[in-house]
Amino acid sequence: MRGAPDQRVTARHFSGGEFFITFAVLAVLSAGQALVLSAYVELEPVPAGFIWGMAGYWAIVAAVFSLVTHYQIRKRFALPMRRLSAAAKAVAGGDFSVYVEPVHKGDKRDYLDVMAEDFNTMVEELSSIETLKSDFISNVSHEIKTPLAVIQSYAMALQREGLSEEERRDYTGAIVAASRKLTALVSNVLKLSKLENQEIPPAAEPFDLCRQLCDCALSFEELWESKGIAFEADIEDRAVIRADESLLEIVWNNLLSNALKFTEPGGTVTLRQTSGADTVTVEVADTGCGMDEETQRHIFDKFYQGDASHSGEGNGLGLALTHRVLELTGGRLQVASAPGRGSVFTVTLPVDG
Repeated sequence: MRGAPDQRVTARHFSGGEFFITFAVLAVLSAGQALVLSAYVELEPVPAGFIWGMAGYWAIVAAVFSLVTHYQIRKRFALPMRRLSAAAKAVAGGDFSVYVEPVHKGDKRDYLDVMAEDFNTMVEELSSIETLKSDFISNVSHEIKTPLAVIQSYAMALQREGLSEEERRDYTGAIVAASRKLTALVSNVLKLSKLENQEIPPAAEPFDLCRQLCDCALSFEELWESKGIAFEADIEDRAVIRADESLLEIVWNNLLSNALKFTEPGGTVTLRQTSGADTVTVEVADTGCGMDEETQRHIFDKFYQGDASHSGEGNGLGLALTHRVLELTGGRLQVASAPGRGSVFTVTLPVDG
């Protein structure tokens, strides 16, 4: 990328004044050389023409030296810096397609070449961030629009005259459900944003993981009973770990919620916990629809929902939030799944955080 001269730059390398000074210095040195020679060597007086000839000769040498130096500085420094400045200006204007070509290749790179490479890497990162931000805004807008449309539709329906009490209850229930979904979406977006910006630093404190798992599981009792799902738990009596209890609660709630959501009536959801020497392992398994390899590759992406039949029941942020929480707490999340055979999510946590 070759940019036009920036009007803000007023300094010049080897200006006309500097050229004149270089000429004058070398010319005076050559004239002085001749005068010294005439004073200390018993020769005929040095003719003035010889002195002026020497001065002219060295002036030409000075001109050539200055021009070559100016060319080298312009080629090796001024032009690369001008290209880098133009590229930075383009990036500041929102153009992330710019690329600055390094001056040298291979083992002859200098600091300007390294600067150009680092600049190109920075632009690529900024481009990725801008794309993610645009996709994020688009997805959030879409997810918000759906429950808002439901609320608006049923609110308008409630204004009609002659509605029965049962219809009013149904419409009101639909509005409440859409409102809850909207609240959950906004809550997850805020939590994920704070976690990604590390505005919620993990507060590691010792607590009983087994008790927390039991409490989280019991909060879903009404759901698994209403769907006719068999819930099995294999949890130790006590397992004390050092971690952020409130953040890990997000993990168990999301994993259990997903397992129950994707398991059909008559299926089974299993919660299993075991302790090792330095780690604790928690498995959430279900006999639901399972996932293909493509879905598993994107399962932790924000707003990704692999199973379209259940897309209305979530917002595609739960597993992204879970994955980020475990990254912050030093944990690891793995998934094993196959279509029609259910899924197993395995969380491994360090005992000492």
